[in-house]
Amino acid sequence: MIFLVAVAWVACLSTPVLATAPVDTLGPLDPNAQRDAQRIIDFLTKGPGSGQSWDKLATFVDTIGSRVSGSPALAAAVRYMLDSLANDGLENVHGEAVTIPNWVRGNEYAKMTFPREKNLAMLGLGTSVGTGSGGIEAEIIVVSSFDDLKQRAATNETQGKIVVYNQYCDWASLPVDCYGDSVIYRAIGASEAAKVGAVAALVRSVASFSINSPHTGVQDYEPGVKKIPVACITIEDAAMLSRMQDRGIAPRIKLYMEAHTLPNATSYNVVAELIGSKYPDEVVLVSGHLDSWDVGQGAMDDGGGAVLAWQVLSTAAQLGLRPLRTLRVVMWSCEEFGGIGSQQYFDRHKSDAANFSLVMESDMGTFEPKGLQFSGSAAALSIMQQVANLAAPLNATLVLPNGAETDTGPWAAIGVPAASLATHNEKYFYFHHSEGDTMSVFTPGTLDRAAALYAVAAFTVANMPSKLPR
Repeated sequence: MIFLVAVAWVACLSTPVLATAPVDTLGPLDPNAQRDAQRIIDFLTKGPGSGQSWDKLATFVDTIGSRVSGSPALAAAVRYMLDSLANDGLENVHGEAVTIPNWVRGNEYAKMTFPREKNLAMLGLGTSVGTGSGGIEAEIIVVSSFDDLKQRAATNETQGKIVVYNQYCDWASLPVDCYGDSVIYRAIGASEAAKVGAVAALVRSVASFSINSPHTGVQDYEPGVKKIPVACITIEDAAMLSRMQDRGIAPRIKLYMEAHTLPNATSYNVVAELIGSKYPDEVVLVSGHLDSWDVGQGAMDDGGGAVLAWQVLSTAAQLGLRPLRTLRVVMWSCEEFGGIGSQQYFDRHKSDAANFSLVMESDMGTFEPKGLQFSGSAAALSIMQQVANLAAPLNATLVLPNGAETDTGPWAAIGVPAASLATHNEKYFYFHHSEGDTMSVFTPGTLDRAAALYAVAAFTVANMPSKLPR
């Protein structure tokens, strides 16, 4: 999950929900929609499908591990999924080639060398340059904001220093806004520091909770500005360095990073289908991204989303439910560096946009479901509320705005209806982009219920007599 989905995160936590009406009419839905939805829910929560999503995800992430863009692990993940989808009996299984960046972390460390020695937990940020073989050792300057940085620069306090961003935000009081307010320092902090003569930058991890855990992510150098190394450090260490500075101490840090970027690599968006019985050229797309950062297992971000999209088609196939329209799963490559694989998919297929009834993605954690997020016309929104009402046995009937996520955003921008899962993901940023992103985040029952909501929504829309109105 990258910065582009911050708005969706805000909507998921803060926007008042729409009223939920009783399921007393199916309106434009298939007459059997209620029956089919109940079959899906029963199959996944208390039938043969119970535990399937957990087993698929655990086997995948335990086997492959983390899957950063351009890595051998991401290539292995593509092969794994192509084989798994084919072995599951899905149709038209194939990969679509995409060109992606190939950034390599290498060995790295940060160490405070004055006023005492202390190893600092850190993770280099994606696309960062390295320090060179000798590393960089310098006095630090702690700043609380970009305005603070400019004020320090005006008094010649930043030249030759390592800038430490300690951008405090009260996540407990502002669980909605803190991610968007904080991630900007990760995104452009290096270039802003370089403009005022800094030799490197360290950024307080963008996280709502920490047990001395650094959280990585992508950063973006401004063209024409000197590229300096940049890494994240823990909330605890950023706060400690700030306290030291407030006492008149000038800490020094030794930073060593082997980070470098290799030539672009070829990867693949993984695609499979359950071909529609009446309108095979019309599509409901379900998706998650296959890549992750190179820490943890990438189970939450976004192995869970990719596997649940697979489970949508697998469930329909196991139940013998073939919708009128084609259900298509796409597992995107290279979301974490800016939705690169999905943008190339969009560029390749946008001429067929009229045939897309709905595009869906899950990239905010497959936790306990509470409903859907949706972007589309008022008429389509009314229908999606009816679709969500079918998930009443899951207690997941809410419909919130802003259904587009990073990979589905280009489709929503040209008017294709977009939806995503709304879940109880209040702890998402505990684990986001860190070593804590593992299978331990989930429980089997939670994944079953999230998969059931995803499958009910996608299958119901795919089986409607008409496409969603625009």
